[in-house]
Amino acid sequence: MALAESGASISVDIVVGLAPRTLRRMSVVLPLGSTAKQALDAAGVWGQADNLSPQALDAGLWSLGVWGRKVQPGHVLQDQDRIELVRPLIVDPKEARRVRYRAHRKKLTHAAPDLVVR
Repeated sequence: MALAESGASISVDIVVGLAPRTLRRMSVVLPLGSTAKQALDAAGVWGQADNLSPQALDAGLWSLGVWGRKVQPGHVLQDQDRIELVRPLIVDPKEARRVRYRAHRKKLTHAAPDLVVR
């Protein structure tokens, strides 16, 4: 008898990054051998954001991962896996840091020009 037929199940957590600094977390219990896409379907994540759909996931508008490693929707899950569904980056993190640094440095030069080391 196969494990899936024996009634064995797995528990997985799903975390969806809906907006900056906004996460939605849910847990589902699935039959052994379930895939990441089946877990997303069971949790009802589709439609929680404007462009969150299976088609958007397939088109690469959202990224799917398990414990921080990118996976495909057909990835077979294990018990206690954490599925992460994240939006694409709008701004390159390195460039955002450069912009913040320049703004901070500019503020320092205007506030106390004699304290800034060049």
